[in-house]
Amino acid sequence: MKIIEAEQVDQALAFPALIDALEAGFRGDYGMPPRQVFQLAGAGAASHDGFALLPAWNDTLIGVKAFTYFPGNEATGFASLYSKILLFDRRHGVPLALVDGTSITYWRTAAISALASRYLSRPESSTLLLLGTGRLAPFLVAAHLSVRALKRVFLWGRDGGKAATLQARLQREHPGVKFICIADIAQHAGQADIIVSATGAATPLLQGAWIAAGCHVDLLGNHSPDRRECDSALIVNSTVHVDSLDNVLREAGEVLIPIAENVFSADSIAGELKDLCRADESGKPGRRNAEEITVFKAVGTALSDLLAAQLVLETAAS
Repeated sequence: MKIIEAEQVDQALAFPALIDALEAGFRGDYGMPPRQVFQLAGAGAASHDGFALLPAWNDTLIGVKAFTYFPGNEATGFASLYSKILLFDRRHGVPLALVDGTSITYWRTAAISALASRYLSRPESSTLLLLGTGRLAPFLVAAHLSVRALKRVFLWGRDGGKAATLQARLQREHPGVKFICIADIAQHAGQADIIVSATGAATPLLQGAWIAAGCHVDLLGNHSPDRRECDSALIVNSTVHVDSLDNVLREAGEVLIPIAENVFSADSIAGELKDLCRADESGKPGRRNAEEITVFKAVGTALSDLLAAQLVLETAAS
């Protein structure tokens, strides 16, 4: 059985190849039971410490990702996320590889965000507003640049120093794009064609009143039913798509809180990522017109982990 570490994952993956692989995988046949997320209780456990299991399979592989999420870790010098993906041969069930799941998570999260944008943002989109300056941020920028000809990226983070460091790095890596640190989300949200929120915010950072017609908003930082990155008005005034109905309707406060307020319903969700990728057969198209505000809410899927790990395994074997 192969052991594939983070460095090998980073060498194997690239955009837009991963985005294309995910798109093809969501169009194909697969199995994906609801992911299991456990809040860890007991002595010494913080309120949002968690452990999760994500199983999935396709015609080639069976996979399961296990991960821990300890949001308070950064204050003690540890990473907030640790993960491994175990792959088995689909035909005989033989164990094939143990893949670093933390690096896969960064790559596939960014790729899913950009894949949704491929269907939901306007093709002429040129300005991105990115909320969050963590380790995922450079992956998100690279992924979105591979599907849209962005000319300007606004960067917002609670820590101005981290935002400035990220800006300098991104400007070196993507010299054809203008990266601008901002302090006021409200002032710049209306200028964005695409907004990606990748934060651990407990209360809304984005207000629906700030969002311009035609904007696409991607919400991916929250995985808790009692927290959210946007207010109810944004959800109510948008066409909402999700990565997985099962997962979002158990974990995403962005959707669950408006439902509890009786201003939104699960039936109002336009569809899942698989429906976007299968638009010809699902009858559920992506963006319908230039003025529509679209929202994509993602909490993560086992299939995206499996497909990314599969691409790594295939690349390593070639």
